[in-house]
Amino acid sequence: MLIEFRVKNFRSLRDEQVLSLVASQDKTLADANTVPTGLKATPALLKSAVIYGANASGKSNLIHALQYMRGVVMESAALPPNQTFVVQPFRLDDESGSQSTEFEITFILEGVRHQYGFAMTQQRIVAEHLLVYKAAKPQRWFDRRFDEATGKDVYEFSTGLKGPKNVWEGATRPNALFLSMAVQLNSEALRPVFDWFASGLMIFNERAPINPQSSIQMLKEPDGSRRICNFLGAADISIADIRVETRKVPGQTMRVDLLSGKTEVRTEEIEQHQLLFSHITEKGKAVFNFMDESNGTRNLLFLAGPVLEILQKGRTLVIDELDTSLHTLLVRELVRLFHRPEVNTGGAQLIFTTHDTSLLDAPDLLRRDHVWLVEKDTQQASALVALSEFSPRKNEALERGYLMGRYGGVPLLNDGLGLAQ
Repeated sequence: MLIEFRVKNFRSLRDEQVLSLVASQDKTLADANTVPTGLKATPALLKSAVIYGANASGKSNLIHALQYMRGVVMESAALPPNQTFVVQPFRLDDESGSQSTEFEITFILEGVRHQYGFAMTQQRIVAEHLLVYKAAKPQRWFDRRFDEATGKDVYEFSTGLKGPKNVWEGATRPNALFLSMAVQLNSEALRPVFDWFASGLMIFNERAPINPQSSIQMLKEPDGSRRICNFLGAADISIADIRVETRKVPGQTMRVDLLSGKTEVRTEEIEQHQLLFSHITEKGKAVFNFMDESNGTRNLLFLAGPVLEILQKGRTLVIDELDTSLHTLLVRELVRLFHRPEVNTGGAQLIFTTHDTSLLDAPDLLRRDHVWLVEKDTQQASALVALSEFSPRKNEALERGYLMGRYGGVPLLNDGLGLAQ
């Protein structure tokens, strides 16, 4: 489970911002909305977090920062030696533009707390570290610092990290992470950390839209089709069955490299899927094709596969603008799925941004510590603030208070959006 994410000097996130899923001592909805960890430092974690803010406040930059960190972990070992990064520091002051961008993430892996982070410029990785809390005092498995005087990386290792560390160090280029290179060279000790980024963390936004293949592959299996139809049925979408017809056709695939910004287009034979939806009523039945269904149904269908897999395997799902094309009641039910202990048996988590303020006062849905707000200051730097810092009363109307600007995170509008003459 994700404990905490930190980022500094990434796009509008100039100063260090911290998103924490550590549960407060509030006992409200504790059985449904939190998971005990067995760790003294973080006794319980939240199953969900929601982020509010005005348009262009920096909500999406926070998601993009987590996505970019994941991309560097996944891809840096394969970059050409002289490849630079397209990371963007805060650009509205000269000091920040010349400083490094920093990421750090803390998560629980197999019952053990891990704290991993790195700092980078467009040219290279300038720092990297991994702390493992197998006891109260952490083991610093490795620490890497760039020495400007010598132009070389300086490494320190602990006995906790097993394997040919000098070999991994020698193979790590300036624009590659030590973690990524060590795993590429078969580090068994670091593989679980890398795999957490690769498969334990799933992020959907405009840069990485929901891939329908997960749901389509599930629909090809009888049990998977049943589970997805049940999922849609719980959302009051009456589809009796979904059939997949597949054929191969000439086509193109496109891949966008998050680190270099380059787009690669390939011509190859691709599979084309036709989805057929069976609807049954008391007076008859009919089969509709994909485009006959509403945008909401299509979005929910493609979201169903990843959500069901994440709930089953206990992963962390991050979605920018969860409420896109989804009715507010559907958004509530998606969040509730993560809060239901009988469904979420593996400690899966949901982190999302939204403009749907009705969630704030939805009955038995969110606690105060679930809610975060993003707002820009006069220098256009984004700040992430927990709603709990405003100490709202338990019976306070949060939606009304938020829309009135009591907690920040709302747009400041001129009359008529500045269109008045």
